[in-house]
Amino acid sequence: MNIAFIGLGNMGAPMARNLLKAGHSLNLFDLNKDILAELAAQGGHISASPREAAQGAELVITMLPAAAHVRSVWLGEDGVLAGITEGVPAVDCSTIDPQTVRDVAAAAAKQGVHMADAPVSGGTGGAQAGTLTFMVGANKALFDTLHPVLSQMGRNIVHCGEVGTGQVAKICNNLVLGISMIAVSEAMALGAALGIDSQVLAGVINSSTGRCWSSEVYNPWPGIVETAPASRGYTGGFGAELMLKDLGLATEAARQAHQPVVLGAVAQQLYQAMSLRGEGGKDFSAIINGYRKPE
Repeated sequence: MNIAFIGLGNMGAPMARNLLKAGHSLNLFDLNKDILAELAAQGGHISASPREAAQGAELVITMLPAAAHVRSVWLGEDGVLAGITEGVPAVDCSTIDPQTVRDVAAAAAKQGVHMADAPVSGGTGGAQAGTLTFMVGANKALFDTLHPVLSQMGRNIVHCGEVGTGQVAKICNNLVLGISMIAVSEAMALGAALGIDSQVLAGVINSSTGRCWSSEVYNPWPGIVETAPASRGYTGGFGAELMLKDLGLATEAARQAHQPVVLGAVAQQLYQAMSLRGEGGKDFSAIINGYRKPE
């Protein structure tokens, strides 16, 4: 299949590599010339603009940093909608606010283009391994069309509902994740301060009612989970700045819906303080450092 892939950052580039490995022909656009050159050497075709990338494509995929980029890439003078053919399916995999994707999808629909949103979970490791979870907002027919291609980049392809609901699922999931990591951090730090062995405490939590992903798989206390970022100096993983961005999306969406997210707002401020301390580049589980005395 001839696919336009726009946005080749830390997530987009490995996703594009997996599509090339699967035998697809890719029209590529990004501002990073180094990554374009690398993917061109693997068989990709470099395009001068999103418009050019979309011309003649049988599917358009975008993976961009923020809502402003999505609006520009899709709606700009040299954007996707200026080049895409009527009837061609399209999907945006960025993590942005639900309203932006609905607005862009409405503009696409006026040109006879059906657009889905499909934000992902699984991080750069999942993108490289092709094991991402895609949370897809689309009508059933479009979901069925996208499923085979998304399955070449991910393991779990979930139909969440109509366009925009993929973003809703993503920000709600990450709202829980951000809050639960703070809860586990508080508990682990409190236990250490009160004298219990951290391995013992983690074992109790992980076999009791406090059990959750943030403790069992991604425990923020160093040495509890060998594969967690906490055991390698909080490097890699899911950056605190990205968590802060997602919590911001959640609290803004809640404001628009007049829905209280009290713990979410507190979590957002704690990650904001973490960023202010210069720790925004660390994994989000480093939030625990705010509860520990400096060694």
